[in-house]
Amino acid sequence: MSKYSTPTRQLRSFCFQNNTADIEKAIEYFAVFGAMGWNIDISKPLEELIEEKVLANYRYIHGDITKITQSNKAHHSLLTALATGDRRERSAFKRAGLGRKEGEESAAFLIKHALLVREHSQEEPADENEEVSDRLVFLTPFLRFWFSCVSPYYKGIKEGNFTEVKERWENTKQTFFEPAYEALIKELVKQSFQEDPVQKVGSYWDKNGEIEILGQTKSGKIVAGGCKYSKAKANKSELSKLQEKCARAQLKADIFVIFSKNGFSSEFKKEKGENLRLFTLKNLKTLIEGLSENDLLVNTNKKY
Repeated sequence: MSKYSTPTRQLRSFCFQNNTADIEKAIEYFAVFGAMGWNIDISKPLEELIEEKVLANYRYIHGDITKITQSNKAHHSLLTALATGDRRERSAFKRAGLGRKEGEESAAFLIKHALLVREHSQEEPADENEEVSDRLVFLTPFLRFWFSCVSPYYKGIKEGNFTEVKERWENTKQTFFEPAYEALIKELVKQSFQEDPVQKVGSYWDKNGEIEILGQTKSGKIVAGGCKYSKAKANKSELSKLQEKCARAQLKADIFVIFSKNGFSSEFKKEKGENLRLFTLKNLKTLIEGLSENDLLVNTNKKY
């Protein structure tokens, strides 16, 4: 797999290589094929490309992946659990049928071999007695797709039957792209605060809920954010929901950030100011402006 780089670097390389400036399409195709260095015909539907590039080459791709995972069943179970679950370490161990010791050993191996990275919740939980599980996140977008939608259905694929894969994709694709968006939105937040830079940004989670974006500026201001991916425009209720999440987590945010894939109501736009930043796909597009050959990452993966 490719050497680790930030999601923005990976996306810029993907967009330059495949000559796309459509940010929504770029993110969706990147979420499936990202960080593999493959040439992708963006003009084709995703479903067609999945069958052509992935399912038709299952045996070869599977062979390349098992060289890294050493065909270890625990590793494959954990990767599948993470790809199909909430990314939290403890719940993934349980979902994979692994005890804590075996799960931790498997996670350590996968982190060492750059398949996963560990993420911590950005703040202490509201309940000081609560132990919050870390997240384990895929470094290569394609591997998350593979272990979510391909690997679990290997029996049918080997027989040339793609029905289960196609059904899984149809059932999951509405939410599948969200982690890719979330990672890029965090980087957009870091890029957008110029006068008082955001020095760290991540997510907050505990047993009661999650705040997708939580960061802190150089001056110490707390930035909390939420993301909306539906076709409807975001309205004031999105801010209210975010404020409620912060209250439950006993977090006092100074600045709120809302990302809405399909924009905002006119009424909500009027609320925008220093303490409320509103981002759309147009803002995300700034992450792929000015592409050049220097953005191309070196990849040693086989080309399919």
